[in-house]
Amino acid sequence: MTEGVLETNRLTKRFNELTAVDDLSLTIERGEFRSVIGPNGAGKTTTFNLITGAMTPSDGTIRFKNEDITALPPHERVTRGLGRSFQITNIFSGLSVHENVRVATQSVNRDKINPGTALLRDRNEFDDINRQTEEVLDQIGLADRADEPAETLAYGDQRRLEIGLVLATDPDLVMLDEPTAGMSSEETQATMELISTVLADQSLMLIEHDIDLVMRVSDRITVLTRGKELASGTPEEIAGNEDVRDAYLGGVRE
Repeated sequence: MTEGVLETNRLTKRFNELTAVDDLSLTIERGEFRSVIGPNGAGKTTTFNLITGAMTPSDGTIRFKNEDITALPPHERVTRGLGRSFQITNIFSGLSVHENVRVATQSVNRDKINPGTALLRDRNEFDDINRQTEEVLDQIGLADRADEPAETLAYGDQRRLEIGLVLATDPDLVMLDEPTAGMSSEETQATMELISTVLADQSLMLIEHDIDLVMRVSDRITVLTRGKELASGTPEEIAGNEDVRDAYLGGVRE
């Protein structure tokens, strides 16, 4: 891991008198699994929102694959290879499982679709998009449920589908915001196995409240507190860091 896929430089977000992210400089290496942890209010989700374009930084810059993306809208970041899931399940509940993945696949294949003729063509004529959609459904284990309404899936399968939506955009960096929140231990294990399998070739950033899980899966961990970086290092280094232990003993975990 020697090539930075994402770099933030003095990234800052203020809400009036509150500084939610404070002078944060991070480098995520290509192929790295980086977890971001910290007590409630540490700035983890705000950091994700800044990187993905859901929020505009007050100061600082964001570079992705050596391009400054600080001012780019979210959809442009997706087309460049930046994918994200959310704390709350974010799928198209009124569409089928297949249609959900197809919409995500189409979003990064717009250059292959002629808007002047697309409305007159049958959806089955888009061979590349159909093939990519089927591949993703196979990868996430939902091919046999492709025609079912997404809203009828069990919670764990909805989270699996959401990972499929991210995967369908062919990302270079995947940002997962508490992908196992609300899951049983069995669902958590199955979800992490899915992530480690289908996203093995991508760089990953993970927000996760389960510290034992974080310690098992991460290459490196960044600890935030009050919007600032408290520490970054390997799981072993973070486990032995007294400042990190004090931050958790003095706060409430998310």
